[in-house]
Amino acid sequence: MFRAAGNLSKSMLTSQRRFLNLQEFQSKEILEKHGCSVQKFVVASNRKEAEDKWMSFGDHEYVVKAQILAGGRGKGKFINGTKGIGGVYITKEKNAALEAIDEMIGKRLVTKQTTEEGVRVDKVMIAEGVDIKRETYLAVLMDRESNGPVVVASPDGGMDIEAVAEKTPDRIFKTPIDIQMGMTESQALKIAKELQFEGKLLGAAATEIKRLYDLFIAVDATQVEINPLVETADGRVFCVDAKMNFDDSAAYRQQDIFAYETFEEHDPREVDAHQFNLNYIGMDGNIACLVNGAGLAMATMDLIKLHGGEPANFLDVGGAVTEDAVFNAVRIITSDPRVKCVLINIFGGIVNCATIANGVVNAVNKIGLKVPMVVRLEGTNVDAAKQIMKKSGLKILTANNLDEAAAKAVSSLPK
Repeated sequence: MFRAAGNLSKSMLTSQRRFLNLQEFQSKEILEKHGCSVQKFVVASNRKEAEDKWMSFGDHEYVVKAQILAGGRGKGKFINGTKGIGGVYITKEKNAALEAIDEMIGKRLVTKQTTEEGVRVDKVMIAEGVDIKRETYLAVLMDRESNGPVVVASPDGGMDIEAVAEKTPDRIFKTPIDIQMGMTESQALKIAKELQFEGKLLGAAATEIKRLYDLFIAVDATQVEINPLVETADGRVFCVDAKMNFDDSAAYRQQDIFAYETFEEHDPREVDAHQFNLNYIGMDGNIACLVNGAGLAMATMDLIKLHGGEPANFLDVGGAVTEDAVFNAVRIITSDPRVKCVLINIFGGIVNCATIANGVVNAVNKIGLKVPMVVRLEGTNVDAAKQIMKKSGLKILTANNLDEAAAKAVSSLPK
């Protein structure tokens, strides 16, 4: 995701949470559906399927790409790979492209964004190579400071845009768009000029830019990033690679797009938590955290580390949590065999502390608890919550504030 720097707004420095991850071929399908220019491509799960779907790409290069939800595929390595092929393979020979498919499918690809175990490749995309003359960068995203959409553009595409923003901020251009009016022709032409398109390509680039903005609005995106948006040697404009983020609250009206969602590459605990509207991220420590609110969760993890411990997870139960969700939150965080202590930190504003207490007590009674549990509760119905826990007879360590809770959690770990 693009993080701005230099002359760009501070509000654009914050990473937005990506609720829906798309494979590259899925992004290309969306681009194509909305009239944007993309290379010819097919997607296959095996060599025979690729041959059956093969299109006439002309005499240009073939680009074979492993389809996984991780960056750095081009420099990635396959575990037990035999031919030194990475996650991206370029060739002018059809047979070599087909052999690359055999080399990728079913193997685990390790990149800078995966674990050492890598990610299994189940699909590949075979695309028509294009003779790239020049690469540019274009992104449409929501910007808090502008209170609406912004187009971020740079003539220096095909590289780490954060590095461009840091080293040459004058090469990045920002154009706020009135969401009511939409992008005007003059704005599209201005952005195309900033990307240094000239002659007949100026109009073609402006058309592409406007289509990308229209797509951004139509699919309820929070970001559409094209890197690179290229100019070819034969005078065409293509969206070669795309990253898209979507507003998860619009899932009900973007059902076709959210139907793309798969969970094969997700932590099973994250998938489990998602069913109960819980935000869970697994970590490497041994103190499980159950907290309401992302900010409080971050502060809880920081204090655990300050006292010499390591958090096992990030888990935000949210403001509309139910007893059933709390039950499942406890179940999920205690399913991690590395967990040696559970820390529950609730500041009840919207959240009813009694709801948390009932959910925790029910979970411990049904699941059992073999590790210490430290609980700090404050806010709505806190006295009732404390009574619920006291009457339960469970061995729960209580704390009056977050610092005390973190200290007790760390000190309760096995020596």
